[in-house]
Amino acid sequence: MFATLAINKNTRIVHYAGEKIPNRESLKREVRYLKSGHIWCFKLNRLYARDAAVGGNVARYINHSCTPNCYTQVIGDTIWIRAARNIRRGEELTYDYCTDGAGSVPCRCSPGCTVML
Repeated sequence: MFATLAINKNTRIVHYAGEKIPNRESLKREVRYLKSGHIWCFKLNRLYARDAAVGGNVARYINHSCTPNCYTQVIGDTIWIRAARNIRRGEELTYDYCTDGAGSVPCRCSPGCTVML
């Protein structure tokens, strides 16, 4: 996903939408999603997650980066993607997925990155 206009630091860009499900259910679904190389579930808190594969929006297409230009902020049941710095028009939007799963999707944020998500 790319910025269509300049974005100021700390601006709310988009919320991460998806079905609200118990974390136990998200773990089951992630096993299925990881087989095709995707990570769709985003943890809200210790009890719930959002599954962007069901009712998600464009936020699910924002890629991971080990040096992101965005960050996430959870407020209640809403996950916001915010600008970590000023972002130029045309720049790709990225954030650190901060996964705590099995680590079976390779990071592609830069050539030679060996992080597993």
